[in-house]
Amino acid sequence: MTKPLIYLPKPLPPAVTDPLEQKFELFRAWQAGASEQHSPAIKERVQGIVTLGGRVDQALMSRFPRLEIVANYGVGYDIVDAAGAAERSIMVTNTPDVLNDEVADTAIGLLLMTIRNLGEAERYLRAGGWESAPFRLSPVSMRGRKVGLVGLGRIGTGIAERLVPFGVEIAYHSRSPRPEHPFQHFPDLVAMARHVNILIVIVPGGEQTRHLINAEVLDALGTTGIVINVARGSVIDEQALITALKSGIILGAGLDVFENEPYVPADLLEMDHVVLLPHVGSASVPTRNAMSQLVADNVITWFDTGKALTPVSETAHIVRRTGPVHKD
Repeated sequence: MTKPLIYLPKPLPPAVTDPLEQKFELFRAWQAGASEQHSPAIKERVQGIVTLGGRVDQALMSRFPRLEIVANYGVGYDIVDAAGAAERSIMVTNTPDVLNDEVADTAIGLLLMTIRNLGEAERYLRAGGWESAPFRLSPVSMRGRKVGLVGLGRIGTGIAERLVPFGVEIAYHSRSPRPEHPFQHFPDLVAMARHVNILIVIVPGGEQTRHLINAEVLDALGTTGIVINVARGSVIDEQALITALKSGIILGAGLDVFENEPYVPADLLEMDHVVLLPHVGSASVPTRNAMSQLVADNVITWFDTGKALTPVSETAHIVRRTGPVHKD
């Protein structure tokens, strides 16, 4: 019996591809020419897509009439048209929970680096500045700060739990309150920004949250305010953030994500009061191995049992059926 064909838009770690190759045939699109990618033999055989950074939209899904599952490497799945997949009865999965602790740890590390200017201090030492004079005092510290979490999902909750021992006041903004948590809920984001002086952004990407952190929010945060983003670059209006940092509307920012990765605006690169990381929130070997295993397990379990381990909300109701999944 012919193995199901799985389409890979971009390279994936061996921890994903090795277990998949035991059960499936893999089509590595970046190694194939356009004619091969669009050949009827390939189009009719593809039953799954596994993606890491490769956009899966309606145009791509519509090429494959037997497509059953799109497995996304990462908890954020804004690169996948999940609503469109649901309309076609195509399962979409992601990798929640296995990276919660790593991203929450990164958020705290990025906050401490930003508020105490630790990255700048290290560069000062390496450049020999300490031999001439002590590094300048950081203008603020964690003492007496108020932190507002933009989102209080699994990772946001982990960040909040890590913040509690610092003795800071914690608030959060979300569409609905989470009464199981003792923190103050703000249904209005601008009102929360006005109340706190640190914003930590940890909400999904996509059109619903695009430029959620805009000039109005930054202005409300104020001149001692700091923004930390470990969510998606699209959640912050990057140009408004640059303007706020340049003009002193806010004090600083710590960013692990950007609007057009891997491009980082020169204005941000030139600022000493901004800490910049190359999207490393979950980038440890143990966490990435766990993510890889979950990606592979989702695909394998889908074809073995007809159900996925971690379906996204839009496709949680879908179960596997045989035959063509959709026709255009």
